Amino acid sequence: MKNYKNKLSALILSLLPLYAQAENIQVIHAGELLAVPGKTVLKKQTLVITDNKITNIEAGFLSAKEFGKDAKLIDLKNSFVMPGLMDMHVHLQGELGPTNASDTLKMSAEDVGMQSVHFANKTLMAGFTTVRDLGANPQYLYALRNAVAKGWVVGPRIIGSGGVSVTGGHGDVDGMRHDLMEKYTSKTICDGPYDCRRATRQAIKYGADVIKITSTGGVLSDTNTGTGQQMADDEIKEIVDTAHGLGRKVASHAHAAAGINAALRAGVDSIEHGSYADEDSITLFKYSGAYLVPTLLAGDTVVNMAKTSDFMSPAIKAKAIRVGGDMLKNFTRAYEAGVKIAYGTDSGVSKHGTNAQEAVLMFNAGMQPMDILKSATVNAADLIDKTDSLGTLEVGKVADIIAMDENPLQDIQQLLSVEFVMKDGVVHKNQ
Repeated sequence: MKNYKNKLSALILSLLPLYAQAENIQVIHAGELLAVPGKTVLKKQTLVITDNKITNIEAGFLSAKEFGKDAKLIDLKNSFVMPGLMDMHVHLQGELGPTNASDTLKMSAEDVGMQSVHFANKTLMAGFTTVRDLGANPQYLYALRNAVAKGWVVGPRIIGSGGVSVTGGHGDVDGMRHDLMEKYTSKTICDGPYDCRRATRQAIKYGADVIKITSTGGVLSDTNTGTGQQMADDEIKEIVDTAHGLGRKVASHAHAAAGINAALRAGVDSIEHGSYADEDSITLFKYSGAYLVPTLLAGDTVVNMAKTSDFMSPAIKAKAIRVGGDMLKNFTRAYEAGVKIAYGTDSGVSKHGTNAQEAVLMFNAGMQPMDILKSATVNAADLIDKTDSLGTLEVGKVADIIAMDENPLQDIQQLLSVEFVMKDGVVHKNQ
């Protein structure tokens, strides 16, 4: 027995060097490197990735062999390299279009799940390595989130929401027969502060990373209830307090100023859209530190659809033209006033994979290119409490890296042509 143990110990010791060599080491030569958006672009840099973490960044193009005989070189000498982009407002389970109503009846849960895998892949290939999904069937959303995290499917890292809305408000079902509305009504639709407390707890119980509320009406609700405040102040406050008490942040869909301000006073962490933010809103944003997630691409998309297609109902079309047309100027005012901005598109209203179009719209509205890149990296990481691991390329952080041919600080449209995507140290695109 003693001889057997000695042989086993010797075998283990002989295998240790093999385990030491089993680390996956990749060395990137970056022609231009924006390691920390908001800081200086560096030239001719070497990044070392061990497994899924950045373990070294040095000036010059160092030989890959310096970091291990099996280290793999990735040549991006002629590229602009930066952290993976993040979209703080997506809907991966669908896309706005004329067949949405029939799809609800015809597509099985399995169909929806497979479609969401497809849209997640398109999003990652566009250079968006992390997203916050703010509206979907949570059962299938959380399954997708978990499948991506386990490496079963290819997609961006997903922060999945649980929705809490009031009866008849934006976020509740509409535009269907009464028996179908009853079937599709979520268990997290609530009325009154205590019922909304229950709904918030239920959403978190079943897996919500973040709570999404709808403090005002919405453009795509098929009803003439407008875009004013719909969730009462005490309902909003109860949801926020309950969510924060359970360690979850709250994002509020909000168009009208009254709903924006009520949500900000209650302590929400982000306002989605913020279409009619007024001077009081700006004061509340800056006092609370909440982020504005502008979703200009959604506004641009619905305006164009309302003008060129016939599938929208009169109620939706009227709201789309009015709200979509007003979002840009209100965003410009908020940005110039110093409101914190986190990048978000509402993709699913727009087509998945076109997420970078938001950056072009932000630029056209007067936002500086470096601030746009910060909104999609540093600020987004802060909003989802991932600053310690995401948002910049620094030693110890996760290797979420993208590259393109030219510098987007000089031409923001370069974000539309991402040529290289690495997420968690795995290369998913290299053209």
